Amino acid sequence: MARGSPADVADGVKRFFDLSLLGLVASGYLAVLGSAYLDAPTATLVGAALLLRALIVAGLVRLPASDRIVAALALAYIGFFPVDYLFVSRDFPAAAVHLVFFLAALKVLTAHTSRDHVFVAVIAFLELLSAAVLSANLNFFVFLALFLVFGVAAFASSEVRRSIRKGHHLARGGWKNLAWRLTALTLGVSFGILALTGGLFFLLPRTAQAAFRRFAPQGGRVPGFANEMTLGDVGRIRMNRSAVMHVRFFDTEQPADLKWRGAVLSQFDGRRWYNPADAGRALPVTDGLIRLGERTRGEGLRYEVQLNPIASDALFFAGEPVMVRVNAPALIRTATDSLRMGEDHVEGLHYGAYSVLRETDPDPAVQPLGEYERNAYLLLPALDHRIVALARDLTRGQTSDAMRARALESYLRDNFDYSIDALPQEVPDPLASFMFERRKGYCEYFASAMAVMLRAVNIPSRVATGFQSGVYNPVSGWLILRSSDAHSWVEAWLPERGWTTFDPTPADPTPPSNPLFSRLGFYLDAADTFWQEWVLNYDLDRQLTLAAQMESSGRSFGSEWAGHVRLAAKGAGTTALRWGRRYGPVLFLMVVVWMLFPRVFGWVTTRVRVHQVQHGEARASDATLLYGRMLSALRRRGFEKPDWVTPGEFARMLPASEMALQVTSFTKAYHELRFGGAREAAPRMMQALDALERG
Repeated sequence: MARGSPADVADGVKRFFDLSLLGLVASGYLAVLGSAYLDAPTATLVGAALLLRALIVAGLVRLPASDRIVAALALAYIGFFPVDYLFVSRDFPAAAVHLVFFLAALKVLTAHTSRDHVFVAVIAFLELLSAAVLSANLNFFVFLALFLVFGVAAFASSEVRRSIRKGHHLARGGWKNLAWRLTALTLGVSFGILALTGGLFFLLPRTAQAAFRRFAPQGGRVPGFANEMTLGDVGRIRMNRSAVMHVRFFDTEQPADLKWRGAVLSQFDGRRWYNPADAGRALPVTDGLIRLGERTRGEGLRYEVQLNPIASDALFFAGEPVMVRVNAPALIRTATDSLRMGEDHVEGLHYGAYSVLRETDPDPAVQPLGEYERNAYLLLPALDHRIVALARDLTRGQTSDAMRARALESYLRDNFDYSIDALPQEVPDPLASFMFERRKGYCEYFASAMAVMLRAVNIPSRVATGFQSGVYNPVSGWLILRSSDAHSWVEAWLPERGWTTFDPTPADPTPPSNPLFSRLGFYLDAADTFWQEWVLNYDLDRQLTLAAQMESSGRSFGSEWAGHVRLAAKGAGTTALRWGRRYGPVLFLMVVVWMLFPRVFGWVTTRVRVHQVQHGEARASDATLLYGRMLSALRRRGFEKPDWVTPGEFARMLPASEMALQVTSFTKAYHELRFGGAREAAPRMMQALDALERG
């Protein structure tokens, strides 16, 4: 290529570009294959397509395929997709992967335009993105580096091709050793990018988070529960719709109406619940785990929590946590049996837990409450005498503390209304106003009323704060809990049962949101969850763990790669399938829209412009559009215009016939409109074009 003509140089650059683009797709494909996700037929089909494309680029094989054939094959497989989903794969993620990789193989084989090349590059990027989710071993990083090298090579060679087409000349060096210079440029830029991004990857998350915390200590945090609660606080929190936490369950279905317990408050002054000053007891975390006790009776739950930055250091658990997996040196256990991180808590905490939902049946093993604790949970401020009288009246005749607690709970649920309307003005005694005047309010009013009445009849009680229920996102597989799910309830001490949960708040009468917007919100939340889980949560500890995995996997790279290939022939792994169910529909929708939108948009644009030409509104640029349609009509008759031939020369090359006369007339009108701006030539072009397309 060094001493060849400019045409030879252009051909060499084109071949370099085609090989770079092929390497880009191949590195993404091998990264996915190494994750053991692809089934054998799909892996074989795409591998064969890549091999055939390599033979085509090398000039050993020709594969003529018109745009109509490509579109027909794509539409045919899209029509086959429901059959694959219902009868062959019987799994949406697997069927979607089959469709995506079939379109990938088809486009790789038939790409010849600039738009096709962009489409192929996007396919390669989606492959690598999929592999990033499915795999974190050395195989992926090897193919990531190859992807980067081929990406730089494709970009550099595409720029050289564009310059050659414009007729520019090199200022220095000429065409001498152009291939070697392109290769050196590619490797230099690629290794520079790897070195720079490698340093940023291991340093930036820690420094960026520290700077953000220093300059905006409360920025980006959604409302949360602190170590106190004033009547009305939960109502204000519920007005916020921001997502607070996401929960994913393992090994079990999500129980209905779960309560996520955070802070527990013991003292009440008539307006505010709070805890006395207590540093708590530090519980050290060993190897990322902390055991909080032996398993008690009840249903076990295993789950992980992704907690967004909130204005609280509380950790939220369903039931009674037995074991916690957390990236922290220690947790603090408070006197009210809640867990918190302390002053140096991490923004956007991610932790896992094993909990049990305690049974309500009597348990003789429960130890009695100590006298000091009992007295602390019976303290009351000066109350309206009507509250004490009502509590005693409602529990008269009940023979046990459990029955008395149920009587108070039922009274509040059945005789009061839930409302998020704020008080029109401040009142001297908000609790008495709620119970005897408004008779409606937020959940903390109900919880406070029951806790106070329990203490009035000598039953120890306290108020728990946290979140309740949430909404399951079928797209991401996570349970979403928002600020609007904030809730307060009561814990009462019952003999032989210990602390028992009561919830006196009636159901929220607010109607559910619009299903259409809810579905859209699920996809947006799934995208946000993906960002949180795979980008923002890659902190320093995760990166060090990832580096350790890379080191261990590097010792047995060859054997692991062979094992991954064998696994690819057997089927997808459990983790890959879970990812497919979570993000497969979104990926499938993106690929289908990317494939169909340019064609649909081009078809509509063409029809609009042809309509304008027919009505005398032709522009000079419309001549190129009509000339392309003319070439398509001739191509169907077996006449292909070479790239180096002008329109006039092409018209004279055609054999003498009626068709040649029509092409000559069309070409003359084309020149008049394209270069002379003569709009009156457009009708003659349309007349000749109609004759050619009908013939």
